[in-house]
Amino acid sequence: MAESRWRVPLPGTPAMVLAVASLIGMAGFLYPFFLPTLDQGTDETRAQATAAPLLFATVTGFCLVAMMVTISDDHGGIARSRTVALLGVLVALDATLRLVPGVLGASPIFLLIMLVGAVFGASMGFQMGALTLLFSAFLTGGIGPWLPFQMLVSGWIGLTAGWLPSDPSHPRRRIATLAVFGAIWGLLFGALMNLWFWPFSAPGVGVDAGLYWSPGMDAAETIRRYARFYLVTSLGYDLLRAVGNVVLVLLLAGPVLRLLERYRARFTWEAWAELPPGQP
Repeated sequence: MAESRWRVPLPGTPAMVLAVASLIGMAGFLYPFFLPTLDQGTDETRAQATAAPLLFATVTGFCLVAMMVTISDDHGGIARSRTVALLGVLVALDATLRLVPGVLGASPIFLLIMLVGAVFGASMGFQMGALTLLFSAFLTGGIGPWLPFQMLVSGWIGLTAGWLPSDPSHPRRRIATLAVFGAIWGLLFGALMNLWFWPFSAPGVGVDAGLYWSPGMDAAETIRRYARFYLVTSLGYDLLRAVGNVVLVLLLAGPVLRLLERYRARFTWEAWAELPPGQP
């Protein structure tokens, strides 16, 4: 019987590439919380306009670098090239799902991102998430300052899916784990995406409702205000996204996982190991 195993997150050079991209992205999301302590809360609109294209170029560039590192790795050979070809097909397929009308916050694109990460590992999961959002933006006209942030969060969904335990002998347990994972990320996606526009959501507001960001706030007050802002403006949509992720995982994850696992098994090989003398 196959034993449950935890994947080792991102060994080698891809780990460093994606770790740097993630750290840069995390700084882009969380700067409202540490900016007051740096006393740099002036001209935030110009700062955001400058940061968004830089973040876009950084994330896209690091995804491409990670793909090239994967292709050129001698350990995988042709199997890795076919895996990258599969990534291109899956990204194109998932990007077209962006055209399917969603129900408020729910969207079908997250299912494949989670499953690719769960089967092929954290590095490919990150690329699947980030590149899916990139190409779907071209299809839907959704290119804007929000796009690099969407790419990052979707990349993190695929990346963390690669860290989930994999137990082929217990498919129901695996699907249940993915369902819980999808529900959590359904909430986290909205909670993180709100951060890119929250400091600029109410310019010139005359009444302070205790929801909006101000450069003069300390970290504790910033957290309290964002928590209220999230509960009032986003939680309902994110609950629908979480429920949608759970429903799609329960309905479709089983056959899609089997298909991806067959592909991975067919085109993955391991180096020969010499046996000690006298063994067959």
